[in-house]
Amino acid sequence: MAQFAKHTSWVPYIEQALAAVPYPQKPEGLYEPIEYVLSMGGKRLRPTLLLMTYGLYKDDINHATPAAVGIETYHNHTLLHDDLMDHADMRRGKPTVHKKWNDNTAVLSGDTMLIMAFRHIMQCQCQHQAEALDLFARTAQEICEGQQYDVNFETRTDVTEYEYIEMIRLKTSVLLACATKMGALLAGAPETDAEVLYRFAERVGLAFQLQDDYLDVYGDPAVFGKKIGGDILCGKKTYLLINAYQRADEATKAQLLTLIGNNSMEAEAKIKAVTDIYNALDIPALTRAAINRFYDEAHNELRKLSLPESQWSVLWNYATSLLGRNK
Repeated sequence: MAQFAKHTSWVPYIEQALAAVPYPQKPEGLYEPIEYVLSMGGKRLRPTLLLMTYGLYKDDINHATPAAVGIETYHNHTLLHDDLMDHADMRRGKPTVHKKWNDNTAVLSGDTMLIMAFRHIMQCQCQHQAEALDLFARTAQEICEGQQYDVNFETRTDVTEYEYIEMIRLKTSVLLACATKMGALLAGAPETDAEVLYRFAERVGLAFQLQDDYLDVYGDPAVFGKKIGGDILCGKKTYLLINAYQRADEATKAQLLTLIGNNSMEAEAKIKAVTDIYNALDIPALTRAAINRFYDEAHNELRKLSLPESQWSVLWNYATSLLGRNK
């Protein structure tokens, strides 16, 4: 077994690699926001998955590090532009780039991050670099598609569960899957293993997003890290709301639409009223069942790897930690 796959935390290694990236000093105002964004921290899920899967097959982890830096740079590029599109003021407790600087800076520095991400991956002197770049380019395009679906859903009340799952697959899951498969590709893993790892991470991403939807309503704020009910207050199309619309009778759907569209209602009362409808429609159980289904599918994918379970179990343990699972 490759020794580097056993790391319990890749975050310090990734932080060191990100901090070591040299940035030009000119033109003034272009690179400072990039350094600022990448210094904010975070879970570093995507570069961790990339390095872990590379480490399943090879020990020379430094060869894959530029790709890990590239994946994390790209992820933060999407966050920078998301904050601008959403008019968000704060990210990880700090002002967003468009607030600290301005909108034009957010656009230009964000675009530069996208280009830098490709250049980082191109620095990898590993096997199958061309395939890794093709995978990354396709993923970046798919994420834009997912973002557009999300925008389109804002004005719809007839979004189906299938459409929602496809949207979050594109917007969230494919980058996790890309990072996981890229690590395998760069390590020269068997093609079938690389595909298995992609599907594994894709299912983990779906479970992760549905769990986030669920916890926003039913989570413990002390554990979840933020107040519950935020999605309800802003009328965000989540797995819960979409299924409530689909399951409700006409009277209940009308009541739900009125509640979601009422921006003058007291926050706690609005959250409680919508949550009561979710409970009456058995939405919590429906959501938990979907989370469990994707979770089980992810585990079943890993069992198809050419590696013994004693090797890939470290990857499964990491996935279960993301989902707050014990097994």
